[in-house]
Amino acid sequence: MGHREDLLEGAKRCLLEKGFLETTARDIVRESGTNLASIGYHYGSKDALLAQAYVDLIENVSLAFDEVPDGDDPTGDGSLARFERSWENVIRTFTENRSTWRLGLEVMVHADRLPGVREHLARASGAARSGLVAMFLGGPEPEPTDPLAVTAGGFYSTLLQGLMVQWFFDPGTTPTGAELTEGLRQVMAAAERP
Repeated sequence: MGHREDLLEGAKRCLLEKGFLETTARDIVRESGTNLASIGYHYGSKDALLAQAYVDLIENVSLAFDEVPDGDDPTGDGSLARFERSWENVIRTFTENRSTWRLGLEVMVHADRLPGVREHLARASGAARSGLVAMFLGGPEPEPTDPLAVTAGGFYSTLLQGLMVQWFFDPGTTPTGAELTEGLRQVMAAAERP
């Protein structure tokens, strides 16, 4: 690995151990075996490096979103069964990847203290919404500016963030995939009433 990759891996380890606010450039250098000048040369700033490290951590977690639990066959595109299975996969990652999700909460709560990180992640949020559309509705990921990514992707992103906050606050009362699906059924039924 070169310095760029070493820095990224070191930053990931620091984030998981210390979080955004407590990680210093010197921590990253010590963890990666590189030097301070490498951060600026390869990433521009410590915040940009930390943001990229976080995006990589979340992308690794999101790989589990599409896994089919217990060897079940994949469900149809956009179906309620797919909706339920996808949420069960997401909820499972809250336990398996707790430190990574905690970082997301840290960014939300302390965004005003992390302007460089917040700006970088705000630019990446369009791709995240596009990925959620593909996960829940099937098919290829739409472009981040596609109306489907903006509307449906925004809907799924809002559900995901709210579910994550609720899970960290009280995992025992967080809805399951089945309960979220039943809630969606109820909302859709109410919307069809005259």
